[in-house]
Amino acid sequence: MSLPLKYDAIKAAAAKLQLRTQAFIDGQFTQGAKGKTFASVNPANGKKIVDIASCEVEDVDRAVKAARRAFESGCWSRAKPAERKKILLKFAELVEKNSDEIAILDTLNAGKPISDCINIDMPDTVHCLAWHAELIDKLYERTAPSPLENPCMIVREPMGVVGLLVPWNFPVQMAAWKIGPALAAGNSLVLKPARTTSLSAIRLAELAAEAGIPKGVFNVVTGAGMVVGEAICRHMDVDMVAFTGSTEVGRELLRYSAESNLKRVILELGGKSPQLVLADAPDLDAIVENVANAAFWNMGENCSSGSRLIVHRSIKDALLEKLIALVKTWNVGDPLDPEVRMGPMIEKSHMEKVLGYIEAGKAGGAKLALGGRRVLQDSGGWFVEVTIFDEANNQMKIAREEIFGPVLTVIPFENDEEAIAIANDTNYGLAASLYSRDVSKAHRVARALRAGTVSVNCFSEGDITTPFGGFKESGFFGRDKSIYAHEQYSELKTIWMQLD
Repeated sequence: MSLPLKYDAIKAAAAKLQLRTQAFIDGQFTQGAKGKTFASVNPANGKKIVDIASCEVEDVDRAVKAARRAFESGCWSRAKPAERKKILLKFAELVEKNSDEIAILDTLNAGKPISDCINIDMPDTVHCLAWHAELIDKLYERTAPSPLENPCMIVREPMGVVGLLVPWNFPVQMAAWKIGPALAAGNSLVLKPARTTSLSAIRLAELAAEAGIPKGVFNVVTGAGMVVGEAICRHMDVDMVAFTGSTEVGRELLRYSAESNLKRVILELGGKSPQLVLADAPDLDAIVENVANAAFWNMGENCSSGSRLIVHRSIKDALLEKLIALVKTWNVGDPLDPEVRMGPMIEKSHMEKVLGYIEAGKAGGAKLALGGRRVLQDSGGWFVEVTIFDEANNQMKIAREEIFGPVLTVIPFENDEEAIAIANDTNYGLAASLYSRDVSKAHRVARALRAGTVSVNCFSEGDITTPFGGFKESGFFGRDKSIYAHEQYSELKTIWMQLD
């Protein structure tokens, strides 16, 4: 970060930004077919930032045609691995060079704390793009143990035209998780950012072109999911769609695929992740730091949020006391302030949904231990304070449904088998955490938890080398990150030959 981490300097930098507001199709910025726009709103104050191009089905068709033309030309899909690598590394370099600006864009658009955007999202974004670029010339294809007269190659080829539908909670970071491997594999892209957080995706397209990615390879189409997203998913010339978002929308995408060309669909969906604190857990002071980050990082607007704290009754009260004391120190306010830990909810309607869950928790019999209110109303923003419910059970609405806000449900248990049963008693299976001094016990419990990522004595989603995705209704078919993500953006082909 070249900017000093001072509130005034960051606000001044935000005021000077020159914002791109158009879609990016076939190497150039363009308005939507009907010239319509929608307001991009700052959730910290409820005020319009700028008007963004609202695209139509016709715009999606233009973008897909450009992507197909570029793919068939081979300008990217058949480029030498070393050349793709060079350009993608240049792209990563340009993103890093402009990371201050992109971090501010996501803070303005999504209400994410600037300190998180600077220190977490942007470094991860740059590293992801560079990591997949470096992988391009390090993946070897295979030969089969076939007869000598029948040499057989097993090769991977790019899918073709790939639609990327990315969420609003980590706008640039989640985009990179998909852009990196999809481009590395040689595909052409049609990227649809969330309607509420389009600014950083538009900027990425501009930087991709500057890096040398050929026109038509990287397209960004902005607008409503029910128009643009559905059009991408139903398009007969889109070969694959990768989506991160709600389970409800994920079901619709599978239907669109079935009703169109049976395109490959990769879904990273919701979660109701458990945090298990066993009776023999290590230092509680260290645990509460991890528990708080798991539950309230990014205002709880995180699919892997550890929103269920399943803790042994013998240590529950002591742990809860320390947790409450810690999160009371977390500042709520303008996310451009680097001292702020908690920004606003993404939209007014989402804030109202979160507050509705809080009321459901009260009505359902859980004990409100902290928070539970809307705060900073005078700002015009959509802020909800950190909220903790104690003495809940796993049948309550707040324990079963994804809230996607700063709400933690504390559920006591009596023995390890009960803890595992509670943790697994959910439709979701994205992530889980557990705390224990006993390595053997920790290993046994980790294997018993039905989740795509299990962290032990910490809260973690792994790093770029580890696959990220879920079990059950948290995911379908694929994974983000790691070599596995790279492979899923390609088709596996067998070439069997007959020698004379």
